[in-house]
Amino acid sequence: MKHLPKHLRPRWRYLAAELESWPDAAIDRRAFQRELWYAGQNLLGDPGSADADLSVVRFDFGDGTGKTVIKVRHGETESARAALACIDRIDGSPVGIRVAGISGTIRAAEEKFLGKRGQVPSERNVVFENAERVAVGRNGSADIRLDDAFVGATDLDLV
Repeated sequence: MKHLPKHLRPRWRYLAAELESWPDAAIDRRAFQRELWYAGQNLLGDPGSADADLSVVRFDFGDGTGKTVIKVRHGETESARAALACIDRIDGSPVGIRVAGISGTIRAAEEKFLGKRGQVPSERNVVFENAERVAVGRNGSADIRLDDAFVGATDLDLV
């Protein structure tokens, strides 16, 4: 089966949210997803909940605090925020949820609002093909900039 053309595919927004509860609370992704669906259905009704299409993409919770990324359809972010505001308990534990921000990609939501850092490249000058060139290093490998392209190499190749 063929994919839909890009202009017909649904567009998504990602809500980065922070969770807070008691230190002994044990909240897992499945319980949070269930409460999110119930809150969306109770507040927005069946059609509104289907339009928002709320789903948890990333979830991390431990020691009473957690972070999550929630996928929602473009144009339904306010409805999703309202549904999140309706959640006050998960598996019997009181919980507070704060939306840190909204982004167009999962990566941007994690980096901007949840404090996860992306790869920090380091540039250095190397000798490759008898010429000094700029190499961008990441996690033990390097991309050497040629005139119109890049060549991949490891740190052992650059000695």
